[in-house]
Order: sequence, then C-alpha cells, then structure tokens
Amino acid sequence: MTEKYIKLAMLSAGLVLGAASYVGAQDLRHCAPRDQVIDRLATKYGETRQSMGLGANNAVMEVFASIESGSWTITVTMANGITCLVASGQSFEELAEALPPKGDDA
Repeated sequence: MTEKYIKLAMLSAGLVLGAASYVGAQDLRHCAPRDQVIDRLATKYGETRQSMGLGANNAVMEVFASIESGSWTITVTMANGITCLVASGQSFEELAEALPPKGDDA
C-alpha cells in the first residue's frame, strides 16, 4: 500500500466508525448489492476504488473517486454484501505526504 492510500484511509477512519452505526440505522434508500453500486459509480461518475479499510462488524469502507472529474464517494459494505452510500462530493485530490519525523510534535 502506498503512503497516499494509507493517509486517505487514516483520514477516513473516523468516518468508518460512525458510518457503521449510521448504515444500520438508516433505511435502504441509499443501499444496494455491491456489484450494482460499483457499476453505477463507474458508469455514471467514472469513479474507481482509491482506498479501503475494515470497520466495526466487518464493514468494509471504500473511497471511490474520479481523478478526471474530481468526484468522490464513500461507501460501506456490510457482511451481507449490501453497500450503502455514506458521503460524496467534489474536488478529490490524491496526496502523497510524508509522515513527520519521529519525535516531532507537529
């Protein structure tokens, strides 16, 4: 895994913790089988998976984005294979920031 994906996953970790309970509480208006969600993100928005992580209750959090248009979507897929849209937006940007040196308080 490259640093940019690790950084993005770390930034999204807080969202995953809250998303798992949000997904369980919401109705299924923004949820569908994973293959349908992935297909729609690719065909309608040109988004591909940029990063992923494992959350509570084995929920898989994924960030999809289009480098060309800048659109992005965060999804959570539950163990039963249902994927829910958690957040989306514009101005996605890949980052490759180095970690601060050890001992640096920054």
